Amino acid sequence: MKLKTVIALFSVLVFLGCNKIKAPEKPDNLISKEKMVAILIDSKIIGAASSVDKRIMKENGVDVNTYIYEKHNIDSLQFALSNNYYAFHVKDYKNIYEQVNDSLEALKAAFKVQEAEEWKNTTKKEEDSIKAIQATKDSIDFAAKTGKSKIEINKDSIFKTRQNKLDSIKPLLKKGLRAHPKNPKLINPVSSK
Repeated sequence: MKLKTVIALFSVLVFLGCNKIKAPEKPDNLISKEKMVAILIDSKIIGAASSVDKRIMKENGVDVNTYIYEKHNIDSLQFALSNNYYAFHVKDYKNIYEQVNDSLEALKAAFKVQEAEEWKNTTKKEEDSIKAIQATKDSIDFAAKTGKSKIEINKDSIFKTRQNKLDSIKPLLKKGLRAHPKNPKLINPVSSK
């Protein structure tokens, strides 16, 4: 648990213990514990985001002071009364803050995984770029040594392969193979066996 939370809870307990204050009445429009967790998570996130760069928040039309209230369809009085009620009931308040903390930790872990994936994709692209540059350099070096580009070498290789295939069927053609009568691209078999 964070030090601020411990201090806040301790302060509430000391204040309540010393003054023997009656418990606040349950508000008519009490925010549920689940919704309170969601509100506190969003307020922590928006607070952290606004502390990093308020200009970006403003450019995207986010008013830090009213965003949470609008998103969760509540008003500041409803939140204050609900927060006061839960703060007096320490076990409930502690449970709410534990859920908030767990959720924020899970979000943090998820963002780290996402960040790692993005980094992996970025480095993969950089690695591919480096390989492409190296292949181009190798082609240039090869061309400088042989006087031919790799494309010319590949064309020569393809031509030689085709020539070898043609040479291998020439003896069959000499034996009298002739074109198939229905399809001239096909060759009649040498024997019926």
